Amino acid sequence: MDVDVIVLGLGPGGESAATQLAKEGLRVVGIDRRLVGGECPYYGCIPSKMMIRAADALAEGRRVDGLAGAATVRADWSPVATRIRDEATTDWDDQVAVERLEAAGVTFVRGAGRLTAPGTVEVDGTTYVAKRGVVLNTGTEPAVPPIPGLEGTPFWTNREAVRVTDLPASLTVIGGGAIGVELAQAFSRFGVAVTIVEAAPRILAPEEPEASVLVTRVLENQGIRVVAGAEISSVAHDGSFVIDVDGVSLPSEQLLLATGRRNNLADIGLDSVGLDPEAKLLQVDERMRAGERLWGIGDITGKGAFTHMSMYQAEIAVRDILDRDGPAADYRAVSRVTFTDPEVGSVGLTEHAAREAGGDIRTGLSRDLGTRGWIAQSEGLVKLVADGDVLVGATAVGPSGGEVLSMLTAAVHARIPIPTLKTMHFAYPSFHRSVMTALAEL
Repeated sequence: MDVDVIVLGLGPGGESAATQLAKEGLRVVGIDRRLVGGECPYYGCIPSKMMIRAADALAEGRRVDGLAGAATVRADWSPVATRIRDEATTDWDDQVAVERLEAAGVTFVRGAGRLTAPGTVEVDGTTYVAKRGVVLNTGTEPAVPPIPGLEGTPFWTNREAVRVTDLPASLTVIGGGAIGVELAQAFSRFGVAVTIVEAAPRILAPEEPEASVLVTRVLENQGIRVVAGAEISSVAHDGSFVIDVDGVSLPSEQLLLATGRRNNLADIGLDSVGLDPEAKLLQVDERMRAGERLWGIGDITGKGAFTHMSMYQAEIAVRDILDRDGPAADYRAVSRVTFTDPEVGSVGLTEHAAREAGGDIRTGLSRDLGTRGWIAQSEGLVKLVADGDVLVGATAVGPSGGEVLSMLTAAVHARIPIPTLKTMHFAYPSFHRSVMTALAEL
């Protein structure tokens, strides 16, 4: 079958690219063996944030007693499970997404596609040839570490965690990254006894150390056990789990693996287009080109495993396929948010990464949220990383860390001079006023 473009993998970026190209009048085939829309709407961003929102509401209710009177809050997981099931279009069915894709003019094919030559993809014995080329958006799968005894046990990944209808009494989370920490806090607020086990010296290891220390303290104060710098020797399961960590047995009813993701690049025929079939990442240029009549977007490019990154790259690939001018990819101001309470919002380089890159590196740190933090009884901080007179990185931790991040992302992206930032008005009392304090510390 001859078409204009084949999109292999229909996560957020792939679905967006296929839709845009079809609306431009191109003949587009979209191929995916899993759910249209990818991980985010069914097992990732959306259901996890629904869990977090519910857990945050519980936490707020429990604060009434000290702020505004007396209140009794009773945790009930059933509304959370019902809302997630409904959001995922009833039992994780993608019919609505498929219909949306087809309404835009895309031909949808369910199956495992494989490159067989430049511009050519085979699915279950049918060959599709694309005149303009192929867009790869094959995404990731949960990574399962080779821990002795783990294989064959009924552990959870994020996919099982968001589908749970009955909570365990206790839970061990292996992995202290964003996903692990977010879910750990959410389950804890619903009464689950939670332990986080992290191999790195600290949780949220990609973030600034000050952010990790603050979030660790908050979690521990909320009753979550945090074991960092851990070596896991084995996992055993006999009705419940026992994890051997540094010679100590940690029992729990359930085990959640949050040990990162692995790219789906194996067995998609990279060798047929002159690329390394053993590659862990797909190398792309500033126009998302990965080879002859081949583009790559999303997690597989290694530029950030975020929905917003996949969508951003899709826009660039679409412009290139349509031969339209536009800005090339720019990763200086990639932002991310860990939706714990407090939130951790980050953009650009950490202090460590900036110093490794070299330059006139200075930092500014505000270790609290000022008057607004006292009013809200919340902890937080703002850390800025500058190279000369411009910001190259920033972190905002607080109840609105992800929203305060917006002004810092703009500053990094647009290279707003620090002297200009220092002349701004910072509303009082606001969380973002801590940025002013951090600027003064540069």
